Amino acid sequence: MNEKPDLGALFGAAAETATFLGLAACDNLDALSAPVALIGAPCATPYASVGAYCRNAPDALRKATGALTANVDRHDFDHGGPVFPAAHLRPVDCGNLPFDEADTAGNRARIAEALSKVRARGAVPVLIGGDDSIPIPMIEAIGASAGGEKFTILQIDAHIDWREIHMGERLGLSSTMRRASEMPHVERIIQVGARGIGSAATSDYEDALAWGVTFVTAYELHRQGVGAVLDLIPEGSNIIICIDADALDPSIVPGVIGRAPGGLSYYQAVDLIKGAAGRGRIAAMDFVEFMPERDVDGIGALTFARLITTALGVLVRQAA
Repeated sequence: MNEKPDLGALFGAAAETATFLGLAACDNLDALSAPVALIGAPCATPYASVGAYCRNAPDALRKATGALTANVDRHDFDHGGPVFPAAHLRPVDCGNLPFDEADTAGNRARIAEALSKVRARGAVPVLIGGDDSIPIPMIEAIGASAGGEKFTILQIDAHIDWREIHMGERLGLSSTMRRASEMPHVERIIQVGARGIGSAATSDYEDALAWGVTFVTAYELHRQGVGAVLDLIPEGSNIIICIDADALDPSIVPGVIGRAPGGLSYYQAVDLIKGAAGRGRIAAMDFVEFMPERDVDGIGALTFARLITTALGVLVRQAA
């Protein structure tokens, strides 16, 4: 056999899918009626030296779900039933936002506008990126529509993203949590999974502690368990979850720029999402920093897409 077999056909699925999990497409956010809206955001504020290096991630993650499209209604052992327990609870895939690497303000405005429309329709937005500058306009837009509500950010990431400025840019991926800390609707930041060296100066870490960030490093998580994180989330919280692909161990998600040993397992990430939903209400999520060009045999795309799938199942149960 010289050609690569179509393994999706074994499960009755099409070789390609235009939407995540074969979900219905929604090209008009003003008419959105689903409880969860998945939106591809290939680019926000990239550093000029590297450009939009994760721009192909949304489509790669969609492609990774191709083999599952015919089986999305079958039993999912991560949920104890179908991923989406009722037809009216199914998320929709709203496609990718347009972007221009030279117009970072325009990229951020488009992300904010999409988030505002989704929330105005009473749905939970799930952004798939794109680099880790994407959460900045997402979190900002949530504040604009919050009506005075306060939010807890649960960041799951190998890096703390607390640089004041990097490469002349204050809104880039290295400054995400610092910018979030400056937003009045953010009352709490819990950062999980930091490990290794290179993502921050000691002064950045000290600034985060001074603001009030609680850190649970990857090492501490492995030793203490997920409960050490969940206990930090007050009951009834409004929660924004920001997930960077490099939080997971590179043995299961190699498609990242900053590979570092000692990352989270798949089920640790699942338990953090499920546990957060048990503590409060998830208002928005993002999944960023997957770089398909760095992947190995599609294993990272499969793992990250499966985590997104599980998260979607958690969110529709929250809506129910």
